[in-house]
Amino acid sequence: MKIWDPLHECMPREDLEQLQLERLQATLNRVYKNVVHYRKLFNEISFVPEDFQSLGDLKKLPFTSPTDLQENYPYGMFAVPLREVVRLHSAPGRSIKPIVLGYTKNDIRTWANLVARFMVAAGVERDDLVQIAFLYGLQTGAFGIHYGAEAIGASVIPMSTGNTEKQVTIMQDYRSTVLVCTPSYALRIADFMEEHNLNPHGLALRLGLFGGEPWTEERRKEIEERLGIVATDNYGVSEIIGPGIAGECVYKSGLHLFEDAFYPEIIDPHSGEVLPPGHVGELVITTLVKEAIPLIRYRTGDLTRLDYSPCSCGRTLVRMEKPRGRTDDMIIVKGVNVFPSQIEQIIFHLTGEQPLFQILVDHRSSLDQVEIKIGVTEKIFALELLEQTRLLESLRRRIRSVIGINTTIRLVEPATLTNVESKVKHIWSGPVD
Repeated sequence: MKIWDPLHECMPREDLEQLQLERLQATLNRVYKNVVHYRKLFNEISFVPEDFQSLGDLKKLPFTSPTDLQENYPYGMFAVPLREVVRLHSAPGRSIKPIVLGYTKNDIRTWANLVARFMVAAGVERDDLVQIAFLYGLQTGAFGIHYGAEAIGASVIPMSTGNTEKQVTIMQDYRSTVLVCTPSYALRIADFMEEHNLNPHGLALRLGLFGGEPWTEERRKEIEERLGIVATDNYGVSEIIGPGIAGECVYKSGLHLFEDAFYPEIIDPHSGEVLPPGHVGELVITTLVKEAIPLIRYRTGDLTRLDYSPCSCGRTLVRMEKPRGRTDDMIIVKGVNVFPSQIEQIIFHLTGEQPLFQILVDHRSSLDQVEIKIGVTEKIFALELLEQTRLLESLRRRIRSVIGINTTIRLVEPATLTNVESKVKHIWSGPVD
C-alpha cells in the first residue's frame, strides 16, 4: 500500500507529539506578534507564548469561533502582509459578508501535499485521470483537490459543477478513472445514466472521492453498487485550509487526521471542557503550519470522536469518525454551508420584516431539495398576488446569488410555524448513523 508522506503519516507518537509541541510554540509566537485579535485575547488572560511548555497547556487558551473571523473581515486575522498572500478564497459566514481566507506560497504547497496524502490513501495513482466536479470559484474544494492530484502526477479534468450530461460524456470519452464531487451528485450521475440506459460499469471509473456534505454508510454502499467504484470520504474545513484535514484509506475505518499540520481536540460543546479519547464531542482544530491565517483552537461545530488505535494501513495518525452532526444551526446543501441567519437577513432586506420561517431540507433524492416556508405577515398579505409572486422570485434569486443554492419558497399561515422548535427540518430517506 502506497503512502504519500511516510515520514509524517507513520511517525511514532512520541516523535509526533514533540513535533506538534514545537510547531505550536512557533504558531503561538506568530499570532501573538502579528494578529491583534489573538494578542488582545492572550493579554486578557495574561498569557505569553513562552508560557506554553506542554501540549496540555493548549486547553488554557481561548477558542476561536467563526464569529471571530467574521468580525475581523476582511484581513484582520491575517498573520502576514497582504503582499505575501498569493491566493484568496472565502467561506460563508453567519451574515451576508463572507469569511476571507488567505494562502501564502507555502500554504498552497502544504495544501497540495495534504490533499495528496488522502488521495493516495484512497488509491489514487500517477496514471489516474481525476475528474473534479466541485465548483471552481471562491470555495476551496475544487482547487485543493486539483493541487493534490497534480502533486501526485495524475491528470486533472477540471469539469466544475453541473451539466450532468457533459460530465458523463467526458467520463466516457476521456476514460476518467477517479470522480471527485459530493456524494449526492454522484447519485445524480447514477440516476442520469439509468435514465438514459447507460451502463455505469462500462466506464473506466474505479474510485470516488467524496466530501462537502454529510453522508451515511448506506449512501456509500448505494454509490459503490450503482457506479461500480470504491467510494471514500474526506474531511475539510474552509476556514482551516479546505479539503486536506483528514481522509479515509482503503480500509475505510475512519478518516486519518494529519496531526503534524493540525492539532485536534474533542470538547464538550456546552462546557468547553476537553473530553478523553473515544468520547463524542465537538472537533476543535489548531493549525500548526498555516502561515497566512493561523487559527488557535478553532471550533468547527462538527460532532465526532477520535480513535488513536493503530490502523491496518500502517499509518499512525489518529482517525476521526465521520461527523455525526453539527453543534450550531448550520446545514450543508450540495456542499454549500448555509446558515438560517443568512436566510433571515435576506428576507429582512427584501421585506423590511422578520417573519417566521422554516427551512426544509429533503435528502430523499440524489440531490438535496430545499424548501423555505415563510409565515405571511399583514404587510405581505396586503400585496397583490402578482407582487407576492415577484417577492418570492426576488427572494429565490437573492438566495441563489448570495448563498449559492436553489430553493422553493412558499408563503404559509404563521400558525403552522409557531410550534417549530428549529428553523431547520431534515427529511431523510433512511437512518443516519
